[in-house]
Amino acid sequence: MADTSSRTGSPITHDTDLIIIGGGPAGCAAARMAASVGMRSVLIEPDTLCRNLYRIPALNNVLGGCTSGPELADSITTELKSTQLCRLELGRHAVELRTADDHVTVTLDTGTRLTAPYAVVATGVGPLQPRDVAWITAPSGLTLPPLWQADADDAEGRTLLVLGGDRPIGTFLRAHPTTETRLLVAHPEADEYKTEEIRDDPRVTLLPVEHLTLPPFEGATVTADAVSRDGGQCAVMADAVYVSIGNAPTAPSGDLSRDADGYCPPTGQHPRIIVAGDLRSARFQRIMTALGSGSEAALHAYYAARELLP
Repeated sequence: MADTSSRTGSPITHDTDLIIIGGGPAGCAAARMAASVGMRSVLIEPDTLCRNLYRIPALNNVLGGCTSGPELADSITTELKSTQLCRLELGRHAVELRTADDHVTVTLDTGTRLTAPYAVVATGVGPLQPRDVAWITAPSGLTLPPLWQADADDAEGRTLLVLGGDRPIGTFLRAHPTTETRLLVAHPEADEYKTEEIRDDPRVTLLPVEHLTLPPFEGATVTADAVSRDGGQCAVMADAVYVSIGNAPTAPSGDLSRDADGYCPPTGQHPRIIVAGDLRSARFQRIMTALGSGSEAALHAYYAARELLP
């Protein structure tokens, strides 16, 4: 148990010094930094640590010499599991986060409630689906796999229709430089700047669209009806369809302040909640920024507990 003092001087007993919600790069960095300054933490993660990193086959934008997501994830996981001041709650969901003047309370899916002076929320984002955007019409309830989950066997000798022009397409291409595939990337005008890194790859055909309709499909061929930005119509055929539309924030209910897109900007949050990683904004969804923001979040809690913030 972690002991603090209330404003009246009476002792308050908490379960730990810091609750961390989310076990991706940001949450793991927060736990590691907290331990380095003597803070005990409880890290809550519904899956495995760094689960999304294990699905990134190639890296070229992180320090430390790791060239694949699994390599980096293994390194982070090994370090965190040896961090004595961090207690891992894996396989558990944080379903609610509530704040008070002197503490936060996190409720788990088991009904257990944990309290601490501060919480770091680093739950990240999940892939958007066709139903989440206005420029795609698709069968109700359709859920498509994100492109970064595809491997070489899924793509070799095949034409893949990719809905959206988000940046994981570039990661996929770099991970499979010799795979002979054709990517038909149907994307709205808002994604135009994201396609700059892939437009010169001969395996990519960019399809700027105003709208795309994906009828129900079965069997080996996918057909979609596209409306171009000048109003022209065409049919698009592929062997399979994947999404690279973007991401949506995932965060527990409760006392988090969210913007119109569901993100939780660090400014405007309750003083005892620190947001880190991809949950902050769609503009900073990078491994390096997640690691940095997680570390900074733990230091923020450390200095706040000692009334050393400016």
